[in-house]
Amino acid sequence: MILAAAILWWMYREFRWEDVRQAFASDMSWRWMLLSFPFGIMAQVFRAIRWKQALAPLGEKPRLHTCINAVFISYASSLIVPRVGEMLRCGILRRWERTNFSKGVGTVVTERVIDSTLVMLLALITAACQIPMFMKFFSQTGVSLQGFLGTFTTTGWLVTILCGILVLCTLGVLVCRLNIFSRTRAVLTDLKDGLFSVRYVQNPMLFLLNSVGIWVSYYLHFYLTFYCFQYTAQLGPMAALVAFVVGCFAVLVPTPNGAGPWHFAVKTILVLYGVSQTDGAMFVLVVHTIQTLLVVALGLYGTAALSLTKKRA
Repeated sequence: MILAAAILWWMYREFRWEDVRQAFASDMSWRWMLLSFPFGIMAQVFRAIRWKQALAPLGEKPRLHTCINAVFISYASSLIVPRVGEMLRCGILRRWERTNFSKGVGTVVTERVIDSTLVMLLALITAACQIPMFMKFFSQTGVSLQGFLGTFTTTGWLVTILCGILVLCTLGVLVCRLNIFSRTRAVLTDLKDGLFSVRYVQNPMLFLLNSVGIWVSYYLHFYLTFYCFQYTAQLGPMAALVAFVVGCFAVLVPTPNGAGPWHFAVKTILVLYGVSQTDGAMFVLVVHTIQTLLVVALGLYGTAALSLTKKRA
C-alpha cells in the first residue's frame, strides 16, 4: 500500500485535479469504456467455470453461481489485502458448498501455474514481434538483466546460494516434522490432489479454452479502453498488447490491483509509442480507477448474492 501510494504521488505530484475531473467528465468516451466492461466480467466468469472444472475430478461439485460469486469477492478483497482473495474464495466454497479447503487451495495453485505459463508464452510471442519496443522499454526503465547480475560479487553469489540452500533445508525439516501428525499428512495429501487435479479433467479442450478465454477477455477489457481517448485510439492492437503484457508483469508487485507499478509500466509503454507524458499518465489513472471500481462493484454483487444463497447441508 505504501509503495503504491509513493509511486502514484511521484507520478501525479504536478497534476491539476481539475484536469482529471475533466478527463472523467468530457474528454473520455464512456461508450467504449462501457463496452469494455463485459469482457472484464467474463474474465472472472471464465475463471470460475475453469475452477469448477478443476474441482470435479476431486469429487467436489460446487454450484457454478457460488464459484462465480466467490471469484468476484476474491478479486475485490485483494484490493484491501493483496493476494488474500485466493484463500478467501476457497474458504467461501468450504462454507457454502462444503468443499475441501486444502483441495481447493491446490487447484488455485495449479491455476496460477497455468496462468503464468500462458502469460509467459504471450510475452515471448509479443516480444518476438516487438523486440525494438521492449529494448526501448528496458532502456527507459533501467531494467537490465546483465546490469543486475553484474552487481553481484563472488561473495554475493556465495551468500545467495547459501541462503537458498538454508531455505530449502528449513522447508525440508518443517515438512518432516509436520508429517508426524496424521491430520497434517491428510491436509498435504488433499493439497497434492488439488495440485494435480488438472490431469483428470473430463474435457481438457474446454479447460484450455476457458484458460485462453480468461486472458483474451482481460486483453479486450484493456484494449477497448484505448478508444476512449483520441491520443490512444490510433495506436492499434499490437501497442495495446505490449502495454497489456508489461502491465501483467507489473501487477505481480503486491499492491492493490497493481496500483503504482501498473501505472508506471503502462504509461512508459504509451510514451514509447508517442503518447505524451501527461496524456499517458492521465490514461492509466482513468482506466485503472474505473476498472478497479468495476472490481469493487462485482465484489459487492457477489457478497449480496451469497447472502441470499442457501448453504449446502
